[in-house]
This record gives sequence, C-alpha cells and structure tokens, in this order.
Amino acid sequence: MRDLITGWRLRLSTISLNNKIFFSTLFVILVISAAIALLARWILVSSLESELQTRGVAIAHSIAERGSGFILENNKPMLLSLIYDEATLRERRQLINYIFITDREDNILSHTLTKPFPKTVPEANPLRDGAASSMALLDVDGRPTYDIAVPIREGIYRIGSVHVGLSKVHMDQLVATLRTTFLGFISAVVVIIFIISLKLAKSITRPLTQLTKISDEISRGNFDFKFDSLKHGVDWDVSKCPAYRDTNVPCWHVDDQIQAHDLPPEALHNCKECLFYSKRQGDEVVQLADSFMNMVWSIRLYRRRLQESEAKYKSLFDSGPDPIFVVDAFSGEILDGNPRVEELYLYTKGEFLGMNFVDLGPEHNKDFLSHFEAGYDTTGFAYFPKMLHYKKGGQPFFVNMHACPISYKGRQAIIVAATDITEMIEKDAQLIQSSKMKTLGEMSAGIAHELNQPLNAIKMGSDYLAMAIEQDLDLTPDQTREVVRDMSVQVDRATEIINNLRAFGRKSSLITESLDLNKPVRGVLSIVRRQFKLENVEFELDLAEGLPMIRAQDNRLQQVFFNIVTNARDAILERGQRLAQPYDGLIRVKTFLQADGRVGVSFTDNGIGISKENRDKIFEPFFTTKEAGQGMGLGLAISYGIIKDYGGEIQIMGKEGEGTTFTISFPALKTQS
Repeated sequence: MRDLITGWRLRLSTISLNNKIFFSTLFVILVISAAIALLARWILVSSLESELQTRGVAIAHSIAERGSGFILENNKPMLLSLIYDEATLRERRQLINYIFITDREDNILSHTLTKPFPKTVPEANPLRDGAASSMALLDVDGRPTYDIAVPIREGIYRIGSVHVGLSKVHMDQLVATLRTTFLGFISAVVVIIFIISLKLAKSITRPLTQLTKISDEISRGNFDFKFDSLKHGVDWDVSKCPAYRDTNVPCWHVDDQIQAHDLPPEALHNCKECLFYSKRQGDEVVQLADSFMNMVWSIRLYRRRLQESEAKYKSLFDSGPDPIFVVDAFSGEILDGNPRVEELYLYTKGEFLGMNFVDLGPEHNKDFLSHFEAGYDTTGFAYFPKMLHYKKGGQPFFVNMHACPISYKGRQAIIVAATDITEMIEKDAQLIQSSKMKTLGEMSAGIAHELNQPLNAIKMGSDYLAMAIEQDLDLTPDQTREVVRDMSVQVDRATEIINNLRAFGRKSSLITESLDLNKPVRGVLSIVRRQFKLENVEFELDLAEGLPMIRAQDNRLQQVFFNIVTNARDAILERGQRLAQPYDGLIRVKTFLQADGRVGVSFTDNGIGISKENRDKIFEPFFTTKEAGQGMGLGLAISYGIIKDYGGEIQIMGKEGEGTTFTISFPALKTQS
C-alpha cells in the first residue's frame, strides 16, 4: 500500500502545475456535479412518480364519488360515459390505460377497454375491506400498468370499486425527458467549468512559466533579455544607474550604500526609476515576479563587475613583468602561467601546463610545496627568496618567489610570482667577494705574522739540523725525531692557515649545506685572532658542542661573523682612543641552543657601543659612523641579507659606552627520524 502511495506521489510530482490546477479543479467540479445530479434525479423522479400516482388516486376518487348513484340505479350507460370522459380528458389519454368499475362482489360493471376485459385484472389488485386505496403494478395485455383501486361508498357501505390503470410506459417517458433535460444542463455546466478551469490554470501559471524561461536564459548566461514579458512599460535601462557606471561603488540599494553616502536628493533621481523603487500592486505571483527581476538585476550588475574585475586581473596576469604560475596546492601540477613563463623558462605553454612545479627547481620547490601542504589556509602569504630554478635544457638561475593560496576552478591552488634575481645575486657575490678581498688586505699584517711563526719555527728547526750536520754533533734519535715532529707540526699549522685563507677568499655559492655553527666561528677566528691580538683585542670563547646542525653555507657565514668581529674591534679601538690610555679589548663569542630549538651565536664586545638612534640604521646599505674613507657601510647590510637567506634572526643589545651584543639565531635542521 505504501509503495502504491509512493508511486502515485511520484506520478503527481511529474505533472505540471498547470495540469495539476486544471485537473484538480475539473475533478472537484465533476464530483460536485455528479453528486448534485444524482440527488436531483432522485428527488425529481421520485416526486414525479409520486405526483402521477397521486393524480391517479384523485381521478379514481372523483369517479367513485360521482359514480355511486349510477351503481345504485344500475345505470351502466352513465357509468360508462363517466369513466370514458375521465379517461380521455386532455393529457389523461396518454396517461390512463383503462378505467373500470366493479360492484361489491368485484363483478365488472363497465370499463373503457376496447378489447375483451382480462378477468385476472380485478383479482390482481384486490381492495381489502376498510382500505382507502390499493396500488399494484400489473401487466395488462403486454403493457406495464400501475393499477390504482379505491372503494365506492354509499354511507359507510362499500358498494363497489374503481380501478384506474396508469401507463408505466408514459410515466417512464416523462421521467426520461426530465432526466435528459437535467443531464444536458449538467453537461453544459461541466463544459463551461472545463473552459474556465483551463483559462484559470493558464492564467495562474503563466508568470511562473515566464520566470522559468528567464531562469533558463540566466542559466545559459544570457542576462541581456528584456523584462517586458513580466513588467510592461517599466523595463529600466540598467546602464543609467550611477552605481553601475562606477563599478567601484556597489549598488546603493542592494548594499545599503545610500545610508553610507551623504548624497543629495538629485543624486538619486535615476534611482526613482530603478526597478527596486517601482513595485507593482498585485498578488503573490506578481510580487514574486518583481523580486525575481530584482534578483536578476542584481546578478547582472555584479556579473558585469565580476567580468570587469576578471578582465582587469587577467590583463595584469598576462602583462606582468615576472613569470606567474597557478599551481595545484597538493599535487604541484602547474595549472596556468602567463607569457613571461615561456620567455624565462623557455617552455611553451603546452609544455609547462601539466608539469609538476617541483621539476622547475627540485632542490627548493619541494620544500615550497610542503609549506602549503602542512598548513594550508586561504589567507596566508609566503615569501621564498633565492630559490634555484632551471630553464628548459638545465640552465640554472635564481628567483625570489611570492606565493599566496587561491581557489582556481574549484581547486585549492597557489599563485606564484617568480622574479629572476640571477643578475642581482651575481652582483651581490661580486660585492661580497670584493669585501672579502678588502678584508684580507686589512688582515695582511696579522696573517703575515701568523704565518711567520710556523715559518720561523721551521727555519729554526732546519738551521738546528744543518748546524748539527756541519759540526758533526751527535744527536740522539729522540732529539732528531722531536725536531722533525716540531717542524711537521708547524708545517701543518701553516697549511691550516693557508687553507683557511683560501677557503675564505674563495667565491661563495648559494648552495646550502648541513653546517655546524661552530665551524665558521672557528674559521674566522683562525684568521683574525693574531691580528686582533696585535691590536690588544682578545677573544673569549664559549662554544657549545653537540649543537643541532643548521642549513647554511660556511663561506657566507664566515663573511657575516667576520664583519661583526671587525666592527667589534673598531668599537673597542674607538673606546680606547676616547680613553687616551691603553685599553684591553675583549670579544666574547658564545654558541648555544635556544629554548625554542633555534641554534644561536652571540658576539659581545666591550667597545664604545651603539647609540639608540643608530641601532635601527646599522643594517641599511651605505650607513656608517666611521670617518670618510674608513668604510663603505655595506658590511652589516650584506650580513643581514645572508642571515635572512638562511631564515636567521639578528638582535642587537647594549648601551652606548658599555659595549654591544649581536645575537644571531638559525632554525635547527630537522633530523630524519
């Protein structure tokens, strides 16, 4: 049963609203008409039959009253005349089949039949004693007849009876005529209701049909159709809207900007003709049509603005000076790219579309994508400096990348802008290299002194051996072994100094490595320690062992630390000059592991310090507090850039006149578990 109901519901749901209204109205009217027809037929037919029978009884009583005297007189001719007159009076001729009169013993006294009288008729409808009338349906010579019998009385005695035979065929013809007339009337009413229902259903559903057509047009992207079919004479030109002409201003009505702007009344002149301000009087369907038009108008307005916005950003995307990629946030697939991608990477658009972004820079792009996969959100922005990429054919180059998450064709994606910085990096490398050469020049005296010590020791050892040979001294094997071992140690020391100088002077690269932070510290100190000592500046080391590794480049960090310690030395010497007396300079170098897991190194000097106003400027290029010709002000600027390249942070503490502490920290390199 439930399945049957469900099936009917499904069938009803597939019928149009027009047909639902039409058939529902028609069904209700038909049911009501059928009920009225049946009820009316029953009432009318029953009343007609009852009326005809009543007329038969009345005719019989009339004959009985007038015929009693003729019976007593036994005047049969008058009885016959009486019943003929009653039987043939006007329309009774069709209604009455016969009339006959009997005496008390039911003997026929007279009758109107032209045929031999059927003897069974009086016995078929006997009249009981005391009965006022009797009626029975009889078949008289093949004609169905309602036989109505009434007594003929004289005083209290029944002296005979009158039988009136009403034609059932005639009565049925009257009923049939009445039924046909009534059914014709009902049919006419049904036809009129059918036409009215059809018109009513179409009238109700016409606006909905038009709204459906408009919705279909909107679904096809056609927003330029006319509204005349829904709203005659008020199809407003949307281009007249001042908010529409200025796409930076939202619709004053839709966005409630009319309250946000203190606008004069004349500014809203066009708005008075706007669809939003002209509401028609009508039923719910009309109100729905108005609201629908307002919705379409708003959609068309914002669609226009969206198209303009898309065109603007498309032009920016295509005309941007740098390559711009759209990359899938999870798979790394390149979804789109502007023409600069083809120019810089030498791939055609057909080639780079579908490529994995990691293939353009296997060393760095994997970490880049991992950044977005790990904590993907729709508001983040990320900067990735000095990423190594490769052109088609394998030629490497460096780019700075700016990236932010976007939604692209329903997918979570990243838009990446890559700026070619290869030329800038080469110039930076040249600048750093020049700075190192300048440093080596400044350190030449100390380096020479550092090298002289092992050379002198080697000289002394070789002289001692030569003198022993010339004077034929008797050296024991242990004495000879000790001299040779000392000479070998000094050679190793000189070799180490030369290797450090060679490593420091070598042109650094941007390729990072897993690095112990103590290594560049020791490398710098091996070069400058002797020089600084000549200038009365000592080092105090507190290097923690077993620190986590960091990702950096030894040569570049040496340049950073060298710049810091030379600045510390200059600050110490300046303080000594101000004191006008010998001053013991001290630079404390400490490496440590911070609480947040970063690896740090600090350089603390007892120099002149940095004033508060200069503290925020010392990393600016070409800023220097030294006298003209003593420095270009690029050392700390270069150092700051190198530290940032490795994700490092640098802090400065101290007061003017009390020394300075530079603290540098780097993120620890994650170890593979």
